[in-house]
Amino acid sequence: MRKYLLIGVSAFVLGAGTMAYISPIAQATSSTKGQTYKMLELFGDVLQTVDAQYVSEVDNKKLIEAALDGMLTSLDPHSGYLSPDSFEDMQDTTRGEYGGLGIEVTSEDGVVKVISPMDGTPAARAGIQAGDYITSVNGQSVLGLTVNEAVKQMRGPAGESVTLTIAREKTDPFDVKLTREIIKPKAAIARMEGDYGYVRLPGFNEKATDALTAAITELKTKNPNMKGLVFDLRNNPGGLLDQAVGVSDVFLDGGEVVSQRGRDPRDIQRYNAKPGDLLNGLPVVVLINQGSASAAEIVAGALQDRHRAELVGITSFGKGSVQTVIPLRGGADGALKLTTARYFTPSGRSIQKTGIAPDLEVAQTKDQAQDIANRVWFSEASFKNALNADEGKTRVAPHTPAEAPPPGFDEKKGDFQLDRAIAVLKAGSVQAVPKLPKPAAKIAEVTAKAAAAAGKAPPVEKK
Repeated sequence: MRKYLLIGVSAFVLGAGTMAYISPIAQATSSTKGQTYKMLELFGDVLQTVDAQYVSEVDNKKLIEAALDGMLTSLDPHSGYLSPDSFEDMQDTTRGEYGGLGIEVTSEDGVVKVISPMDGTPAARAGIQAGDYITSVNGQSVLGLTVNEAVKQMRGPAGESVTLTIAREKTDPFDVKLTREIIKPKAAIARMEGDYGYVRLPGFNEKATDALTAAITELKTKNPNMKGLVFDLRNNPGGLLDQAVGVSDVFLDGGEVVSQRGRDPRDIQRYNAKPGDLLNGLPVVVLINQGSASAAEIVAGALQDRHRAELVGITSFGKGSVQTVIPLRGGADGALKLTTARYFTPSGRSIQKTGIAPDLEVAQTKDQAQDIANRVWFSEASFKNALNADEGKTRVAPHTPAEAPPPGFDEKKGDFQLDRAIAVLKAGSVQAVPKLPKPAAKIAEVTAKAAAAAGKAPPVEKK
């Protein structure tokens, strides 16, 4: 049985037919197949030579698995080969309980990079951040390893410690010692913020929709005069498509949530919400940031397009591709994780590479505002072989965000983005909320403006 991360079944049927002549297309196809068989022969020759002449004895099974993974990861960052053990680990992850550190990671140029730490896990408590590089585990380098191989080193028996070496921009590499735990991601965290409800969803495992429904129902029961809801999807790395549709369905009264479109333009599958809005039209603000990815972006995009919620925060990660997990021999030989389609919001937007832009752009900290203004933020577009955006759009360039914490705001104790989300609910809309002064011009901007006023180009910084 296939397991689908994000978007479900994609069936490709090859038609069979008989032709009375060999057309140019058929000849080209035959030529292509001939070239493929020749390259497969070459692969066999290389494997045989390595097996016979490498300086030490090799494990052919590992070589072939690495070759399979290399073939698939050359397509895009999210395709890959899962060994039987990795396939089993993936199933544990989507079920919502497994042993490890609580980090969502990917691979970039042979380096393991953090997409997002998970709430309430050893990684989050240790201060590991989105965009961090993991260069070694327990003193052993993980450079050049596949994501699956690196993750295998990080996972282990609960209670045992593991030391990660972290490389982060603007700092020297440093070690972080963590203790492995049985990871049970909290499916929903709920509380009241004055007259407004607050629900945080850390991920989209198999329990996400039920947990969100239970959390909102409890808030409404205990607070019948609740005036609105903040739905927090920050640092939510995504998960299962059916849960993205289910979570959107909690807020929507029917209509389209998302569509997936494969290689064939006619291959379109649409997913719709059922009638009934659990909040009965109460206003909703969704919080997003650069760690909001995949299924989280489906939900944010659907609620934005359907005018059911307004978004506050910063532009999301931009993972708009669909992976189908295809077991091989029922999983006995592992599985393929293959990108088979892009997903589109109800208005027809593909957010691959570009991400979902908020209705009110708010940096969480003054340092984050500086980063957004002066460098390209880590996102799906950072990957050299990322699937292109379907409409040819590009991600927003470095710029000064609309809002950032004002002087005197305690960033350690306060949550500025949450404060602004509640302000939007109180005002009734992003358009109506009183705007804060735009953050002061950054050094790069001041230098450029001064140089323009003087009639000469700004000096070039050597790195």
